[in-house]
Amino acid sequence: MTWMMGLLLRHTYSVIFGWVFVEQAGLPIPSIPLMLAAGTMSAAHKVHVAYALPVVMLACLIADSMWYFLGKRYGTKVLDLLCRFSLEAATCVSRTQGSVTKRGAFTLLFAKFVPGLSTMCAPIVGQAKIPYPTFVIYDMAGTLIWASVWLFAGRFFGDLAKRSSDFFAVLGHFAGLLVVLMVIGVVVYRLVKRRQFVTELRGLRLEPTQLLAMIDDAKREGKELPFIVDLRHPLDLLPDPRVLPGALRIGPDQLKERSTMIPRDRDIVLYCTCPSEETSAKVAMELRRMGVRRVRPLRGGLQGWKDAGFPLEIIELV
Repeated sequence: MTWMMGLLLRHTYSVIFGWVFVEQAGLPIPSIPLMLAAGTMSAAHKVHVAYALPVVMLACLIADSMWYFLGKRYGTKVLDLLCRFSLEAATCVSRTQGSVTKRGAFTLLFAKFVPGLSTMCAPIVGQAKIPYPTFVIYDMAGTLIWASVWLFAGRFFGDLAKRSSDFFAVLGHFAGLLVVLMVIGVVVYRLVKRRQFVTELRGLRLEPTQLLAMIDDAKREGKELPFIVDLRHPLDLLPDPRVLPGALRIGPDQLKERSTMIPRDRDIVLYCTCPSEETSAKVAMELRRMGVRRVRPLRGGLQGWKDAGFPLEIIELV
């Protein structure tokens, strides 16, 4: 790993800029281990926090501004793209939308500390039409807090390690290896969590053709239709205010307070807009823990239903 440390020390700020930019652009390569390492090396005056901090802020500003304008222009399509590449559950979309709706741009102050929220926040703020100057102020304030925490945490550790010259020499020699191992550990942990979730999801999914058959059978036999729940956030309804036949709109954050509306004696079908339908699956699992057993997410969500050419109803947006 000597070559890696040499590269890091020769091109410190370029490496920091590129790494942070790539992470904020959406690739699941965590930059926290790198900032901790940079902070640690600042104790030996090989890295200067006063230079590293603005480099991190510039990288975040460029990447976040890109997502802000893409979200403002393309809305849900951009979020769908991020869902496909993110290692975090797509529920971060609904969680971020809920936070932005309640707190506005203030969400940007803590977004980078929450996995998934960091990348999703900028396009959702753009989708919500929050002015760009407001976005920049809060985004840079949040980035300053986030980067300072990890850089100075690394510096604190470096100051402790410096008291033992032998330990610090070993730390400096293997810093590159430690950074790589930390990054690999984070990525592997997220991949394992996602794989476990996908495995559970496969056993729950309901195909659009199956749901249509259930609706047709219920109508033909004069029985109650499946209880269909639209989990989309109000922002997702702006480009397409249509729902599945008879669907009731309930946000994931409203689940507990409106749980009495959900019947226990009928088939319940949940759908959202993210192509991996993770929001629907997580809500289905939560409902099962609450004792609602006949609940399943719709495979492909709203887009899967539309692609199949099945009927939709237009609702009036208030």
